[in-house]
Amino acid sequence: MHPAYPAPSARAVELEDALVRFMREEVFPREAAYRRFRETHSVHDTHVPPVLEELKALAFERGLWNLFLPHESGLTQLEYASLAELTGWSVELAPEALNCSAPDTGNMELLDLLGTPQQKERWLRPLLAGEIRSAFAMTEPEVASSDATNIETSIVRDGDEYVINGRKWWISGSADPRCRVLIVMGKTDPGGPVHRQQSMVIVPMDTPGVELVRNLPVFSSYHFQGHCELAFTDVRVPVENILGEEGGGFAAAQARLGPGRMHHVMRALGVGERALAHMVSRTQQRVAFGKPLAGQSAVRERIAESRIELDQARALCHRAAYLLDSEGNKAARHLVAEAKVAVPRAVLSVIDKAIQVHGGAGVSGDTPLAEMWGWQRAMRIFDGPDEVHLQSIAKAELTRPPLFEV
Repeated sequence: MHPAYPAPSARAVELEDALVRFMREEVFPREAAYRRFRETHSVHDTHVPPVLEELKALAFERGLWNLFLPHESGLTQLEYASLAELTGWSVELAPEALNCSAPDTGNMELLDLLGTPQQKERWLRPLLAGEIRSAFAMTEPEVASSDATNIETSIVRDGDEYVINGRKWWISGSADPRCRVLIVMGKTDPGGPVHRQQSMVIVPMDTPGVELVRNLPVFSSYHFQGHCELAFTDVRVPVENILGEEGGGFAAAQARLGPGRMHHVMRALGVGERALAHMVSRTQQRVAFGKPLAGQSAVRERIAESRIELDQARALCHRAAYLLDSEGNKAARHLVAEAKVAVPRAVLSVIDKAIQVHGGAGVSGDTPLAEMWGWQRAMRIFDGPDEVHLQSIAKAELTRPPLFEV
């Protein structure tokens, strides 16, 4: 039996109230301007929508800043879960406005955990201040990156420098002009033990040999911050740019991706709640066959099923977050895996039902539902595909001592 979850602290309650006000007063009113900016600029335009920097300044003034990092915010993972969900209601604006968006959050956690004082001063400080952005370069086009031991990018020591050669893709945020630094994962010891071959190095984005090859679309939709393919050709950085220790890259990646996965699914719940809100509003306003859609039993069942799906997913998220707080990343890893599989499935199901209720409007750009669906579908692949998480969950179940004889 798990003990009852602790009541949220007074600070957590205060921050939740403040964030609700911020969403209503500042974020939602700026969504139209953000959409207009995207509609009037080329899909390959990397200019930053002005509303983002406006919102960052306002969030900082209100103390809604770096809430993801416990020693900065004073929050537990369980307390942060509710706040992250609120930001998912406006997932294009709110997470970044609070300096709580990927991939920066994971990179800041890595730098905070493993960085030297010099690395923290040069890179972590401006990231925490929201002055720059960053990217995490692990996934590669030529290997199955669901198994991170597969990576082929080479990191070879040459005197007091590392030389990096390889190719990465789906490097989120790397097209953003504010992206100044990459954390690159590659192999420093290809002949070593499988999980000790990899290392991480810090690579400034303007280092010679770093090439942005192309920005990849997600379901034919481009994002100004980019999900890019990058080439590294004889890229040289000082040996002082190693993050942590040589051979520690795989373990560091797992440490980074654990809380990061939880942050993604927490925000996804907010996306699901907004999709359900769109569904409810549509069914109350749209009339078919002589009565509002909300009066038809099949539609009412879809609404009820959506509420059940989101509440079930939230309960799993909160249990995983509580275990992260109480017992740590390793103990919580299987619950995190369960949440990473279950939450996108639940949210996709809700969005799909909302699209169906909206008919043609649901698949157009007149509602955010189609774009919501695309990103949540992609979530079943990034940060580990469903199949990898299902394998780890099954392995844990098959090796668990039985509670009773069958």
